[in-house]
Amino acid sequence: MSVLTSYRRVLAEPGALLFSLTGLVARLPISMAGLGIVLLVESASGSYGVAGAVSAAYMVANAILAIFQGRLLDRLGQRTVLSVAAVVFGVAMVLLVQSVEAGWPMAATYAAAVVAGGSLPQIGSCVRARWAHVLDAPSQVQTAFALEAVLDEVVFVLGPILVTMLATAVHPVAGLAVAVVAGVGGSLAFAAQRGTEPPAHPRDRSSGVRPPLPWRTLVPLGVVATALGVLFGAAEVTTVAFADERGVRAWSGALLALWALGSLASGVVVGAIVWRRGPEVRVRWGAAGMALAMTPLYFVDSVLLMGGLLLVGGVAIAPTMIACLSLTERVVPSSRLTEGMAIVQTGITAGVAPGATLSGVVVDNHGSSAAYLVTVAAGLVAAAAAQLLPREVPAPDEPAPQEEPAH
Repeated sequence: MSVLTSYRRVLAEPGALLFSLTGLVARLPISMAGLGIVLLVESASGSYGVAGAVSAAYMVANAILAIFQGRLLDRLGQRTVLSVAAVVFGVAMVLLVQSVEAGWPMAATYAAAVVAGGSLPQIGSCVRARWAHVLDAPSQVQTAFALEAVLDEVVFVLGPILVTMLATAVHPVAGLAVAVVAGVGGSLAFAAQRGTEPPAHPRDRSSGVRPPLPWRTLVPLGVVATALGVLFGAAEVTTVAFADERGVRAWSGALLALWALGSLASGVVVGAIVWRRGPEVRVRWGAAGMALAMTPLYFVDSVLLMGGLLLVGGVAIAPTMIACLSLTERVVPSSRLTEGMAIVQTGITAGVAPGATLSGVVVDNHGSSAAYLVTVAAGLVAAAAAQLLPREVPAPDEPAPQEEPAH
């Protein structure tokens, strides 16, 4: 009951429940659009290679331009930027579908994919910036971030299932259509909620330079996030291959669902805890825990045992991500918070495709068990980068600790 009380308290904040729910809907394209593009292009061209390339163009553009959009969100405000981004995203996705269905030159399809990926509204960063704006107590912000981590898991579990079902059972366009409606409609509804919107921080050149970003913390944190993205992408591909090699490919979804369930459950619990240690400590422990959790998978041959280990291994995911974003919220100046959040979340996105590709190469040459070593290596990189975080991280408005003068 104390767990539920913590979440009830933050959701009772005026407007909080509405912006969290609309943020959930608006985030669906994150897990639906890339796969939907693959299913659509493959059905029209008959080539998974071409389909993967178009989806990759979409994902790369999103990774590159997400931080720039975060900067605009801080400067101009969420309502203006999200409204424009949502419309551009919707138009670009419609043109992408039209170019595939009408047989336009592939250059048009790639161009539409790049524009759509680059304009995808950065709702994940925006919703967390809103929580940081409407809540005062760090423990409540921690609970709100845990809630959003759980909702992220819901998006990544339900999105691929929904888009695949619609594309295969209804029409290849149907999955993308739902993703576009959810993304555009959800983003516009989210942007329309002015009462909880953080204030814009337009750049005033007459008042001096903008507050600097804390790169001493953000650089290793970005490496941690990218390594975790590699781990996620590698684990997904490797787990599907693991089930396929044992003749139970249909169980791959259940295995990945157990992994997500472990993360979801731990995220719910973590959000209700008032931590005595700072988020930098939790990032270090969480990254090390993920590396440790991936290690036994190399030795496993049983599907049932793999399911149990993935359930346990998933427990480290949400707490690590919550700690990463909590640390970002703590150290980044409020006038650049969305930009800082985008750096961390872009790191995760940027790591997924290389992780999936690398693990696929290992699977082809050495089998799925060996490919789990890719996830171990990614976890070790994350753990090593986490050790480079400052031991004591001051808030942006606090002066850094001064050394005692030598006598």
